[in-house]
Amino acid sequence: MTDLNEYECELLDAVLEAFGIPDSLTRLQLLELFDQDEAAAFAMVQILTREGLITKSGLHGDYELPEKLILKPKGEKFLKQGGFTRRYQAEQQKPAEIGSTVTKLQQQNLRLQNLRLANETEINSLKKTVNELQNRQLICYGLIAAALIIGFFIGQLLK
Repeated sequence: MTDLNEYECELLDAVLEAFGIPDSLTRLQLLELFDQDEAAAFAMVQILTREGLITKSGLHGDYELPEKLILKPKGEKFLKQGGFTRRYQAEQQKPAEIGSTVTKLQQQNLRLQNLRLANETEINSLKKTVNELQNRQLICYGLIAAALIIGFFIGQLLK
C-alpha cells in the first residue's frame, strides 16, 4: 500500500463507489471514469484485483480491461470502512506514532541516565562512609594495642 499516493487512493475509492446498485461496472463505464485512459484504468483494476476487492468477468487479453467488473462483498465492506483513503491516512500517522515512541524512549533514557548518576553518587558516598569507618576501626585497634602495651608496662613497673 505504501506505493500509492493520496490521489491514487482517492481514485481507487471513486472506482469502488462507482459500482453502485448492481455491484458491477462495464468496460465502457470504467473507461468513462478514466477519460478513456485505458492504461490508468487497467492499473487501478490490477490494484483492486490484487487486494481481492473485485473480480473480472468477460473476455479480455492480458493487458486489456475486462468486459465487466464485479464488486465483491469484501470490497463493499472495505469502502464502508473508509477505503484506500483511510488506509493511506492511517499509514501517514504511523511515523508520528513511531516519533512519539522515539520521544518516549529518549525520555526514558534520560531518566535512566539521571538514575544511574544518582546511584553512582550514592555509591561514592557509601564508599567514603565505609573508608571512614575502616579508618576509625584501625584507630580503635591502635588505641586498644596502645592500651595493652601501656598496661603491660605499668604491670611490669608495679612488680
